[in-house]
Amino acid sequence: MKYKRILLKLSGEALMGNKSFGIDHDLLTQYALEVKSVVAAGVQIAIVIGGGNIFRGIQASEGGMDRVQGDYMGMLATVINSMALQAALEKIGVDTRLQSAIKMEQICEPFIRRKAVRHLEKGRVVIFGAGTGNPYFTTDTAATLRGIEIEANVILKGTRVDGIYTADPEKDKSAKKYETITFDEVYAKGLQVMDMTAFTLCNENKLPIIVFDMNKPGNLRKVVVGDKVGTLVEF
Repeated sequence: MKYKRILLKLSGEALMGNKSFGIDHDLLTQYALEVKSVVAAGVQIAIVIGGGNIFRGIQASEGGMDRVQGDYMGMLATVINSMALQAALEKIGVDTRLQSAIKMEQICEPFIRRKAVRHLEKGRVVIFGAGTGNPYFTTDTAATLRGIEIEANVILKGTRVDGIYTADPEKDKSAKKYETITFDEVYAKGLQVMDMTAFTLCNENKLPIIVFDMNKPGNLRKVVVGDKVGTLVEF
């Protein structure tokens, strides 16, 4: 295996599948099976999921709601998604722990870095919910922060697109895919990989990013073993 410890970032929107809202349980099961195959290979995996399929704080603020209140609601949406993924994983025999940046003792552990690392060392999948626990920070930033804290080897950003392109491939058919690209090139070209806070954190802490299509069965394992899947952002 090329990577021993990974942080997988999933968007909340990805969990919708073909639905317009909520969670597609077939897709959730598929994701759980992908994670199980990687765990079975001995890879330590932590996961951060967004909440956009349920609630987005920034949209709430555009509608006149207080931004801070909206962001906290968005954090709770990520916990719902995290619980759904935890249930899907445990249904197929994968041992998990859910840690939240906001205390919710009845349903999950509080985030404690040492405990998270210990769970990973014991082969458990650790899911981090509630973002960073602070408003104004995205789940991309939460994923990067947690990845740095647990000393992950790489951030894997699972999306609907199979990498980083010169333009949005869903809108521009002539867009070309990058196999590898440097952090400096992403800055220079103004490409959207993650939000800038998350991206800069990765750059400053020398944490590479791979953007890949999570919806294609087998891709997660291919990335972990070092196959050329998606786009690698390196130094």
